[in-house]
Amino acid sequence: MIELLDLSKRYSSVLAVDSLNLSVRSGEVFACLGPNGAGKTTTIRMMMGLLQPTGGRILLGGHDLHQQPMAAKAVCGFVPDRPHVYEKLTGREYLHFVAGLYEVSPADAERRADELLKVFDLLEWDGELIETYSHGMKQRLVMAGALIHRPRILILDEPMVGLDPRGARLLKRTLRALAAQGVTVFMSTHSLEVAEELADRVGIINQGQLIACGTVEELRRQAGSHESERLESIFLSLTGGEDVREILDALRN
Repeated sequence: MIELLDLSKRYSSVLAVDSLNLSVRSGEVFACLGPNGAGKTTTIRMMMGLLQPTGGRILLGGHDLHQQPMAAKAVCGFVPDRPHVYEKLTGREYLHFVAGLYEVSPADAERRADELLKVFDLLEWDGELIETYSHGMKQRLVMAGALIHRPRILILDEPMVGLDPRGARLLKRTLRALAAQGVTVFMSTHSLEVAEELADRVGIINQGQLIACGTVEELRRQAGSHESERLESIFLSLTGGEDVREILDALRN
């Protein structure tokens, strides 16, 4: 459903993404991890057509993003790391606005808005201006907007930021339910606990390269870790964060 083929992005002398090859299946939750500046957000922005790759190809739902940009984007929902909403709209008006961008009929948009406002616990606020929403409510509304057109691929950049425990639990349940319906979920996150809990597979990017990919158990084998090792320790081992791991271990003891 998602295929990245020799994907690269260079900024002057800096190679931010280096010949990245990755395939994510339908119905899979894939977590993309990496240190700050590793290339995660750059990769996602290229996948969404916000950045032009220096080289390589991106296939979304079988559509080449360069050759068929509208068809590729039509099958995707996107939640950026810093979502922006029109705060002078109500929550329901915002969902109708997004639905119009994807050419969803007004009647279907209304039905879908009712469903999503209920799912994300926003129904009683649907007539209020977005400027009155809390940060977490705005995050949930943006998520609802990303799903308004029933995308086959959902791409999220740090979706848990700003969510309270209830909102985070709601989002995790929603992502698992979407995957069960065959939606491909690609998620960048700094939360190793979320990745370990949710993801079917985890990819670790460091210095623009995919240095490890697989289930948590497969990553343990790649890192030479014992079977009870948590993802945090595996991540630090694979990304060269041994000094950080030693500090964390000392603080725990």
